[in-house]
Amino acid sequence: MIHQVEIRDLNFGYGDQLVLKGIHLTVPKGSLVAIMGLSGCGKTTLLRLMGGQLLARQGSVRVAGQELNHMNEAQLYAMRRQVGMLFQFGALFTDLSVFDNVAFQMREHTRLPESMIRDLTLMKLNAVGLRGVQSLMPAELSGGMARRVAMARATALDPALILYDEPFTGLDPISMGAIGRLIRQLNDALGATSVLVTHDVQESMKIVDYIYFVSDGVIVAQGTPEEIHASALPFVHQFVWGEADRSPALPLSWANPENGFWSMSEGRHERRMGTRPAQRGRYHLAHRRENRCGGSVFGADLAPFRHQFSTF
Repeated sequence: MIHQVEIRDLNFGYGDQLVLKGIHLTVPKGSLVAIMGLSGCGKTTLLRLMGGQLLARQGSVRVAGQELNHMNEAQLYAMRRQVGMLFQFGALFTDLSVFDNVAFQMREHTRLPESMIRDLTLMKLNAVGLRGVQSLMPAELSGGMARRVAMARATALDPALILYDEPFTGLDPISMGAIGRLIRQLNDALGATSVLVTHDVQESMKIVDYIYFVSDGVIVAQGTPEEIHASALPFVHQFVWGEADRSPALPLSWANPENGFWSMSEGRHERRMGTRPAQRGRYHLAHRRENRCGGSVFGADLAPFRHQFSTF
């Protein structure tokens, strides 16, 4: 099997902070692979290493069979021309029209005549379902339209490798489904290889061929969508099904900022414990996150961080 991306024994960090540890990962040519995990686990860093924007401290990163750490500046530049990147939220140039955003790479990296650039740009916009919008500015686009323009720009030079950083962020369910289908269609139509970093499990599982789960800089699980969906691994099961982070071995306690009372959950039963825990032992402390709008309270849930403490 030919691999478009092959990573072996990769370690990478910022300063003294090691972000990725012992990463082994392969992306077969022509496939669509997702990298999932909690925020801050190193997903986007891994994507940037694949694109040659960062170089590994230790280990090997190969793209199209070429070791990135062995390339000089000119070789890296040539390699990056074969990589398309869709940044989070699209990252369109706000002072350029839709047409100029998509045409930007053609003008920068080729010597094509302007007449051909025009034809290719309109063709790319048509390929993502946007016709007649070339004169609009980014501020005039909806979120879904802006993401499509960014996809047209990312594929402007028919890259062999397309990298997507959170392509579904901020989209409504209908736009999310449309973008997902478009990612799959572009990958297959261009004969490209695509890697997407995402938090959206359900939408990604509809389109990808393989999934890697990253936690604390380490790949903790991998498999096809079917294998991941059926996984019994606690972290994977929790992430896929969106379950609250609760440990059955430890009671979960939190302080209610409204009334200053403590409460403790044991299974499905909740007991109010007064202004301080009445029992000695070890607890997990979190606060209830409440979003307020016009005096109403909605979406109350536990904040995703907790503090462990003991009473004596």
